[in-house]
Amino acid sequence: MTTQTFSLDLGGKILTAEWNDWAIQANGSITLRYGETVVLVTAVMSDRANQSLPYLPLSVEFEEKFYAAGAILGSRFMRREGKPSDQAILSARMIDRTIRPLFDHTLRHDIQIVATVLAVGEDNPDVLGIIGASLALGISDIPFNGPVAAVRIAQSSDSGAIVINPGYAKQETGEHAFEVLACGKHGLITMIEAAAKEVTEEDIAAVLEAASVLHARLEDFQCEIIKKIGKPKRHIETRPTDPQLLALFKSSFSSTLCATLFSKQTGKSHISALKKEWLQTLTEANISPEGAGELFDEQVNEEIHRGALDRHERADGRTFDEVRPLYADVGGISPVLHGSGTFYRGETHMVAVLTLGGKESAQTIDTIEEQSGTKRFIHHYNFPPYSVGETGRVGGFNRRMIGHGALAEKALLPVIPPETQFPYTIRVVSETLSSNGSSSMGAVCASTLALMDGGVPITRPVAGIASGVMIRGEEYAVLTDIQGPEDEYGDMDFKVAGTSVGITAIQMDVKVHGVTLLILNEALFKTRLARLHILAVMKEAIDCPRPNISARAPEIITLTITREQIGLVIGSGGKTINKIKQESGVTEITIEDSGAVYITGTKQNAQKAAEEIAALTKQYQVGEVVCATVTRITPFGAFAQLDKHHEGLIHISEVAPFRLETLDGVLTEGEALTVVVIKNDEGKIGLSIKRIDQDFAERKGLKTA
Repeated sequence: MTTQTFSLDLGGKILTAEWNDWAIQANGSITLRYGETVVLVTAVMSDRANQSLPYLPLSVEFEEKFYAAGAILGSRFMRREGKPSDQAILSARMIDRTIRPLFDHTLRHDIQIVATVLAVGEDNPDVLGIIGASLALGISDIPFNGPVAAVRIAQSSDSGAIVINPGYAKQETGEHAFEVLACGKHGLITMIEAAAKEVTEEDIAAVLEAASVLHARLEDFQCEIIKKIGKPKRHIETRPTDPQLLALFKSSFSSTLCATLFSKQTGKSHISALKKEWLQTLTEANISPEGAGELFDEQVNEEIHRGALDRHERADGRTFDEVRPLYADVGGISPVLHGSGTFYRGETHMVAVLTLGGKESAQTIDTIEEQSGTKRFIHHYNFPPYSVGETGRVGGFNRRMIGHGALAEKALLPVIPPETQFPYTIRVVSETLSSNGSSSMGAVCASTLALMDGGVPITRPVAGIASGVMIRGEEYAVLTDIQGPEDEYGDMDFKVAGTSVGITAIQMDVKVHGVTLLILNEALFKTRLARLHILAVMKEAIDCPRPNISARAPEIITLTITREQIGLVIGSGGKTINKIKQESGVTEITIEDSGAVYITGTKQNAQKAAEEIAALTKQYQVGEVVCATVTRITPFGAFAQLDKHHEGLIHISEVAPFRLETLDGVLTEGEALTVVVIKNDEGKIGLSIKRIDQDFAERKGLKTA
């Protein structure tokens, strides 16, 4: 086996890149190791181009192998990998969003990146996947304008210490004030994924600046490898713009395009209609339409940029910092729902619905990164075809839906109340009814409204907004609340969500080779102003969470028992707990290893079950005065029932202040007595009459022998 190894100290750990002949048929392959985490990344490009495609055919796969965790995972019946986990899909999207802008977009050869996780230690493989994709492309013969670097930077909530590429253990504890995964090259930022606990824009800007410094080191590291083992790049003939087509468009459609784009219409239907007219003109003139669609899109792109940069004009007539008309409302759909919120921003219309459940409704997590974990806050995002005026498959989900759902979930998570305060499983589903720019940030707003409508005591409302930018050389214009053509033909999609206090999530990707820190700083400032404006509108609809949850939502009663009592409540083979569930009618009783008990059901049923468990696990304290009923008399004393689950012994010496030879005629079965607990030793309860009732013997006519 042939190998070459390269190493770099990154964040106190060694990043190792190994080229070998494992995947020798691929155009490029590299194995990256960081700690105990190992990822193999391959890059392959097809020999033939498909010029009928109107886009760059790039696909990215992130393969998580169960063996990578050193465990046999999967269901009881399927012990092999199935569909990708949500985390794998999100990792693949991050790789795609980082590298896609660095290709020539006229390229029509199929390109596929496959990142295979061979081993998972404490370090996250997603960063290795991004760096590996850059290196695999860099050393291959595939045309690629790299390399590009990636680094995750976090800050401890307690000490404020900065951590480079934190491991899984620290990520899962939620101990970080923020985590920012930033990718970039040559001082530009190409992709951002950030989760934060209401941090300031200044903090995020400082992290991005620090990331750029680390990017430079990683770029130099990759350039050294590419210089030593890289292949010459394949020359790809690209189809030039047909001069006849361009001339015809300039003479016949340029002015119409400008008037159409800047007619203050929203959406893209008017642009699509003009494109159809352009293609129909070519057909009628017997001119080949080959490349005409791409030419039209190029002209739209140029005109949108000219409008912003030369005329300071937006397609729908707004100013650069203006947010489209907003609408917010809560409830009103049906009392069956536990909570709902409706949010409009221009033609982006979202409805979010809240459902509350017990502990048993939490999602079980069983992936190579986390086995046997649970997730109590879940956000799902749906994007049906009618939301963009199209037909198509309804139901199921795709990578985009998973990505947008995860982004909104990340934005909302910092304000979700802890389980100790609100012991519910919380699921919010965002339905995209109409989409015209940043429905994911609309989902954040609608979900916040639904949570408050449902009485979930969130810390503060969360809102989100997307900014874009038009760049031409050194010129640029930052646009707040991008829509329609600005989203499709702009150079950046910069989504920022947060509260009135600070940022909770960021997602950014670009269509150019990157954006400067100066642009990002300006966009951060403008998104804060827009966010505060949106929050004010949401506050008019509902200013704080409702004091109570819906009457249709299940009631959850919590109580705590000792760890030693868990077996008592469960009973042999679950008999006791199943009997309590059956007799009380509750939906579920969950007992954790700590002794925390969660009872889910209607208020009346849950209370009945709670009282039963409380009685079953009651621990009588020495000195406690109780009422007991004599059940059995023996030569050494009498047994008395304290409640349906507990019995104590009144020793013969504890009846009278003098010696008794027998209890015959003194106590009778069924007699109710006031007694005091004098002992409770591992469930053996000792009771006394004489210590609480000195006159008992006298009333019974007993005398000292």
